[in-house]
Amino acid sequence: MQNLLELIHKRLHWAVFLLLEIVSLVLLLRANSYQGSVWTTQANAVTGQVLTWESQLLRYMDLGQENSELVQQNLTLQHNVEVLRHELGKLQHDSTRTELAIRESLHGLTTIPAQVISNSVRQRDNLLVIDRGSADGVQPEMGVVSGTGVVGIVAQVSDHYATVLPVLNSKSNISVRLHDTEYFGSMQWRGGNPLRAVVTDIPRHARIKVGTQVETSGFSSIFPAGIFVGKVRSIRNSQDGLAYELDLQLSTDFACLRSVNVIAQRMEYESIDTLTHVRTE
Repeated sequence: MQNLLELIHKRLHWAVFLLLEIVSLVLLLRANSYQGSVWTTQANAVTGQVLTWESQLLRYMDLGQENSELVQQNLTLQHNVEVLRHELGKLQHDSTRTELAIRESLHGLTTIPAQVISNSVRQRDNLLVIDRGSADGVQPEMGVVSGTGVVGIVAQVSDHYATVLPVLNSKSNISVRLHDTEYFGSMQWRGGNPLRAVVTDIPRHARIKVGTQVETSGFSSIFPAGIFVGKVRSIRNSQDGLAYELDLQLSTDFACLRSVNVIAQRMEYESIDTLTHVRTE
């Protein structure tokens, strides 16, 4: 302790000198605006440089984490590139016979392209939401189709969105016919497999084969005639034995549905609601 006091006594004049220098410097900077501004500028420059060094040091210490994040981002970008390449390939592929047939059926009609933003296939009453609404010309009771066939009927509409009752809904009941014949019936979905449906009320005298194409009948103002729906998978008698029931392989895979078209132009003949409608009871 005695040694410490002696050291302070010996160096006291230096401490007093430094204190007086600091006080005089503070008084100088406060009393003179020019010297104060110079000091502030230099101090800010020094502070900025120190902060820059600190930031660089911290970034260097975090290089490992940043490298991991960059690797993850690179993998994500590679995945997105593959997805885009796949989508581009689908856009560039030659039109299938089904797509050509649907385009021919819709020729001359006004359609509104839309994207599916919400979809379900595992419920009893599935619903589908598209990104077009009344502001785009979409109205209830308009038909919705895709490049592979019938999708459903618009049920509710807001300004920019619409809810669609798809084929995969117990309330959906669409009039269909056997291709190149006048035999028609009602297509319904009874739950379960999203790739299967049932066609009822086909006359017993109709000549039907497994693989026969089924399409819209045109007996309503919602869908024109000839839009592909699916193919006959099997044939059986109805419960009362007065007609056939057809198990149908649907042409549209709703689990992969992304792009659709709303048929905005109604047919010019009277609708037969008992054949094609959406039951609301």
